Amino acid sequence: MSTPAISIVIVNWNGRHLLPQCLAHLQVAVAPTDQVIVVDNGSHDGSVEWLTSNFPWVEVIALPNNRGFAGGNNAALALCRHDWLLLINNDAFVSPNTIFQLRQFAATCQPDTGAIAPTLLFDHAPDLVASSGIVLRCDGVAIDRDMTRPLADIPTNPQAIAGASGGAVLLRRAMIDDIGFFADDFFNYLEDVDLAWRALLRGWQSFHLPTALFRHVYSATSGQGSPFKQRLLGRNRWRTLIRCLPTELWWRYFPAIISYDIVASIALALSGKWAGIAGRLSIIADFATLMSQRHTIQSRRTATIDELSAWLRPAPWPWQEYREITHLATIMAQRPQNQSKE
Repeated sequence: MSTPAISIVIVNWNGRHLLPQCLAHLQVAVAPTDQVIVVDNGSHDGSVEWLTSNFPWVEVIALPNNRGFAGGNNAALALCRHDWLLLINNDAFVSPNTIFQLRQFAATCQPDTGAIAPTLLFDHAPDLVASSGIVLRCDGVAIDRDMTRPLADIPTNPQAIAGASGGAVLLRRAMIDDIGFFADDFFNYLEDVDLAWRALLRGWQSFHLPTALFRHVYSATSGQGSPFKQRLLGRNRWRTLIRCLPTELWWRYFPAIISYDIVASIALALSGKWAGIAGRLSIIADFATLMSQRHTIQSRRTATIDELSAWLRPAPWPWQEYREITHLATIMAQRPQNQSKE
């Protein structure tokens, strides 16, 4: 059985302090036939010069300005030589045998498998899962699967999932050719959810490979809960729903979707986090463009409504959601100060 070579893409923006650990872990995990690309989004911290001097085996794409996670990955696509693409955040650190496991699974999976998700662990709490894929809810929310769950409690055999987190994911090039890559104007956040929806609409499958491990610093670049992140999350949630949710599911789940946003907006207003509300309102100016994109995406749908709705999980009660958010905040508060945004 021949195993595939992989094109590995890392998007970097002022992550000079993260790259040594990221690339040191990667260097012992890759095969000689693999390709490693770092896309630098106009960093001003010397990242490009440092890469050129210390990692000559890495191909560097130096963009003149910051195109975000979406645009950075898109910029690398034309240079990727192989049929499988491994996207890695610059704050994600691969375990030694993880790429080997991903490669083995890719060699034996079905042709309609488009995405393979490893297990992301909190770097400062590596016994806890940060993500094992994406969970889609009927209120339009997408969350990280198994987040904060003990690693020892998750199954060890591959699991079918709705989609994979962009923090670390192996993607089949044929799927990207079919559905397109990330939406450039998402910039950061939920572009992986949008991609997962478009893959589901076209009948592509995604799997979680539990024993393939990455440690992830989590929001090292933009900061957990920052206004920048809150604005993009609010905006891109609605961009994804407008573009990707079929009309029948809009009718079915609109009360849950709008109820969530009312409660979320009240909570944001009470806590003074106006950026999250501004992000939601910003879609008004983009509505015509989003509807045109929606027409293109929906016209190519091959999955049935029943197949899609089977992936949508019930929304929790507000107090359950609050408890989960509080639990995550407690875990993130334990992160060393030098892992937070610089």
